[in-house]
Amino acid sequence: MIGGRNEIKADVLVIGGGIAGCATALHLAKRGKSVILLERDQPGIRASGVNFGGVRQHGRAVAEIPLSRRARQIWGNLSTLIGIDGDFIQTGHLRLARKPEDIEILEAHRAAAGELGLAIDFLDRATLKQSHPWIGDTVIAATFCAEDGHANPRLVAPAFAAAAQAAGAELHEFAEVAEAWYANSLFHLRINDGRHFAAAVLVNAAGAWASTIAGWFDEPVALRPEVPQVLVTEPAPYRIKPVLGVIGGDLYLRQTLRGNILFGGGEGRANEGFTRSRPLPEVTRQASAMAIRLVPMIAHLPVIRSWTGVDGYTTDGSPIVGPSETHPGLFHAFGFCGHGFQLGPAVGAVLSELIADGRSDTSIAGLSIGRFRAKPETAVENSVTEPAPINDAGSD
Repeated sequence: MIGGRNEIKADVLVIGGGIAGCATALHLAKRGKSVILLERDQPGIRASGVNFGGVRQHGRAVAEIPLSRRARQIWGNLSTLIGIDGDFIQTGHLRLARKPEDIEILEAHRAAAGELGLAIDFLDRATLKQSHPWIGDTVIAATFCAEDGHANPRLVAPAFAAAAQAAGAELHEFAEVAEAWYANSLFHLRINDGRHFAAAVLVNAAGAWASTIAGWFDEPVALRPEVPQVLVTEPAPYRIKPVLGVIGGDLYLRQTLRGNILFGGGEGRANEGFTRSRPLPEVTRQASAMAIRLVPMIAHLPVIRSWTGVDGYTTDGSPIVGPSETHPGLFHAFGFCGHGFQLGPAVGAVLSELIADGRSDTSIAGLSIGRFRAKPETAVENSVTEPAPINDAGSD
């Protein structure tokens, strides 16, 4: 409806048409809230739609695991939520060690994840080679999470937007937010064409650009845009069932059912505003060489396409999810560090619960924006008291 100052009002405004933003709009609309979803381009054409497509709980920072577990439940029933299964398939995920100190990381994570109910198996070199003989000799051990798998981002991301609209959310495309402020118990947004929106609740899910919005509400966060590069080969006989990741996240690889090998590693190049990006040939060469070391049998396959996307990375490698500490009614969902594809469906569910009910049974402790607030005793901007364990960044 239109307010006295030509404001377009709703119960909730959501900035960002990626999976997290669209899932939040979808869940809130299904609960009867009026929701306006603002997307600077079109839903799903940025990080949510051009990522690697991994659906993994494996290798996450401990603080992310409860949210990731919730997300995995949703992925298993995706068609009931958005009308399609998104080509999701449970294949398992192998996290590979290439040096002795990597094994310590595998074992520590396996123990921590097990305490949160996530079953992970350890495979020594002999067991790994017996079960997966195509693994290269540079790999000395691995852990395996059978629940994980992969899906098709190009299907899933737009489907979340369509489902949100079908549930009653109002989508505005090509609506870049020019400024935002809080007044008279409402959040106000002005977009690039001059339209003015207002609501009592605002969700900041603006991806790599969300730190600007957070700063407008006195919660500045250092967010580093990164440009992950993904490549795909010609089809080959289907042999590589599990998704592969490595300690540190510098390479990730999977095979589609039709035989194409997808793998990623390194960064492409973006323009100054990070609104456009492109692959780099030297990164293609480096990632290809590493992929061949992990899986030598793919050495003969031509790379037929490569692409990039832009995502926001926090300084501790984990996302920001939850309520603002400066403005009641403001909620954040950004800084996913390459993890947003798997986590996104649960982010929407949890934020909708926090907004509608004031609570959620899914823990997001450790993901608050407050962990980046400067501490008086150090006076270091964006400091964190206890850095989270390093994630395998970029491998979703």
